[in-house]
Amino acid sequence: MRIAIMGAGGIGGYYGAKLAASGNEVVFIARGAHLDAIRAKGFSLVGPAGDIHLPKAVATDDPSTVAPVDVVLFCVKLFDTEAAARAIAPLLDRGGICISLQNGVDGQHRVGAVAGGDRVLGGLAFVSAVIETPGTVRYNSANPALEFGEADGSLSERAVRFRDACIAAGFGATVVKDIRAAQWNKFIGLSTNAALTALARRPAGVVYHDPDLLEIARQGFAEAAAVARAVGIELPADIVDALVKKHQGFPADMYASMYHDLNRGKRLELESLSGLVVRKGREHGVPTPVHAMAYACLKPFLNGSAG
Repeated sequence: MRIAIMGAGGIGGYYGAKLAASGNEVVFIARGAHLDAIRAKGFSLVGPAGDIHLPKAVATDDPSTVAPVDVVLFCVKLFDTEAAARAIAPLLDRGGICISLQNGVDGQHRVGAVAGGDRVLGGLAFVSAVIETPGTVRYNSANPALEFGEADGSLSERAVRFRDACIAAGFGATVVKDIRAAQWNKFIGLSTNAALTALARRPAGVVYHDPDLLEIARQGFAEAAAVARAVGIELPADIVDALVKKHQGFPADMYASMYHDLNRGKRLELESLSGLVVRKGREHGVPTPVHAMAYACLKPFLNGSAG
């Protein structure tokens, strides 16, 4: 398959490298020092399940130079959604699909409003990865996977074809029937994890094992779950306990990506994480004090350290 990785950071870099190593034609769309390094020395992926080096990785900062593709993996930050969607829309002209792997719960709708809703699938990335140095992505997940699905819940031929390519590349992939529910299930944990690892400046091994921080995490999960139910998502009755157990099993050194952005003085996806929980909570009369506190404390850094 011909695949474009729109945003070749940690998430896009991991899946792109695996797909390229298994024989797919992959183009990394990147920028800055990361792009320069890929062009000069190729792309490297390093982590616990094995390393990959692509000495002849193809990379560009101009999507208009990329021919139409079968799949675009859309991995840009949420605040860049509309601009990036306009850039990749021509890549889908011959029946290609875009799979949004962005954080949050509204990425595919925002991409679809620009590139065409029938071309865009929602997706979920289950991997922890970050650009270690320009041209090199480090991941620390033992069993990374993808979930994605059509808006109508169908098991479409195009979704199955990409699923099979992912499995052949060596990572898990599932076409899910209700992608909206799957996204909210992940978002409940993600929004809280992003807030707390960023606020505490400490990884999962601290946040979910310190009794005081753990209680705040539990409250954050409960708030986001209450919002999800208010917007019509069915959730397991024990979702908070399940999320506590899941997060306590994370690698001790794992941070949410928002922590890394904060630490590097970059823009934050705050508006689409705790910010969204707070806004939806207000719309539906659901109290969200933990997420409101996180949003208020991190808002001064919303546009980076210079903001």
